[in-house]
Amino acid sequence: MLAIKVVKFGQELHGRKPKHVRGSWGDAEMTERRTARRYDLSLPIIIRVPAERLPDSQLGKTRDISTRGLYFVVNQNLESGSHLDITMTLPAEITNGSEVFVRALGKVVRVERRMEDGNARMGIAAVIERYDIIRGEAARA
Repeated sequence: MLAIKVVKFGQELHGRKPKHVRGSWGDAEMTERRTARRYDLSLPIIIRVPAERLPDSQLGKTRDISTRGLYFVVNQNLESGSHLDITMTLPAEITNGSEVFVRALGKVVRVERRMEDGNARMGIAAVIERYDIIRGEAARA
């Protein structure tokens, strides 16, 4: 039997500090317009663009995550406005329990070219439109 437990995403990130934004004008803090806390998390992520109807998916790494969006890095370009099928697993060390499998639907809102370890990569900001959380053994089924 598949058990799905929907919880507040922020509750799953025990021990992680929210990301703070500092201004580029001296020590002044910028006003954060986001309504959900962001967490600095580098986790493997699988991205698929359903509109392309291809079975291929891209592997990437998250840089930060919130209940409303995420920023991740992949090797191939994605178009702004593209709908995404996002899959990742939050490890037990983060959730203070068992692994948590996250499946989300989102949309690309910003794309930027980045250099990482001498390689050109694409930084993608996406809004999360919907997500499901599956805990523990049900995630492996």
